[in-house]
Amino acid sequence: MRLAQRMSKLGTETAFEVLARAKQLEREKKIEVIHLEIGEPDFDTPKNIKDSAIKAINQGYTHYTPSAGLMEVREVIAHEVSRTRNIKVTAENVVITPGGKPVIFLPILALVDEGDEVIYPNPGYPIYESVINFVGAKSVPIQLREENEFRLDTEELKSLVTDKTRMIIINSPQNPTGGMLTQKDLETIAQICISKDIIVLADEIYSRIIYEGEHHSIASVPGMPERTIILDGLSKTFAMTGWRLAYFAAPLNMVKETAKILQNTSVCANSIAQRAGLAAIQGSQRCVIEMLTAYNERRNLLTKKYIFTVYRIVELACLVLEIN
Repeated sequence: MRLAQRMSKLGTETAFEVLARAKQLEREKKIEVIHLEIGEPDFDTPKNIKDSAIKAINQGYTHYTPSAGLMEVREVIAHEVSRTRNIKVTAENVVITPGGKPVIFLPILALVDEGDEVIYPNPGYPIYESVINFVGAKSVPIQLREENEFRLDTEELKSLVTDKTRMIIINSPQNPTGGMLTQKDLETIAQICISKDIIVLADEIYSRIIYEGEHHSIASVPGMPERTIILDGLSKTFAMTGWRLAYFAAPLNMVKETAKILQNTSVCANSIAQRAGLAAIQGSQRCVIEMLTAYNERRNLLTKKYIFTVYRIVELACLVLEIN
């Protein structure tokens, strides 16, 4: 069977390939594997969220929803985004998606033409580059360096912008480095985008997983709400990776167009998961604090005492996978 030429441009997230191999080793060799490959909380989804899903099933939330999501859930998300970013967002600005990856795929597919350029962070989430290449655009990496606390260099960013730059992707807090953009960084990026009419895809999925300082959103900068797509979701914050529930907030015309793409693909996010999302956002946030406290304790342990040992474990794990 001959594949379409575009498929040669589509990459993968290799962490999932490693996960599949590790799971296979567990099954075949009956060994215990410490999974470091996937960015996934090792906590269970909080009970109040699971109970809400069970209640939703019993109440009949087992059917299609509008492609953009249940209106009552969109309203709660809009309020949350407005409160945390200090901007005005309505339910009509919100689209609920089956996981965070569609929030990368949909805006790029809807807004970026073949031949356009998209600047993205490197190292960074591999799906950025994959989707940019898939739509026939030019992927332009901006390097994140340790000496700059893994923040992008705004002067370097200026040098990468051309007349073909259509979109800039930013991720703060950043995967995989943990770097965070400052308010000054965001204001400079905003100036560039406003002057050159560039769209920003702001991946803020880790906005609540912060150990020091505070999260700043570029959407809060004057002139940016109308040119920013905020990506956020519940997977990381509430240990809901398998529920596949994320969302984005964007200008109205963007929402209408991406809803059309959803109608042609996944139709809508899981209706039961959407109702569970209400419990996550509106319920007690104690679970988030407890998880964040545990993550911070682990981070301190690794960075202060055993960082060399961890590097060696990862190195050996990669070697074992290679051999097998």
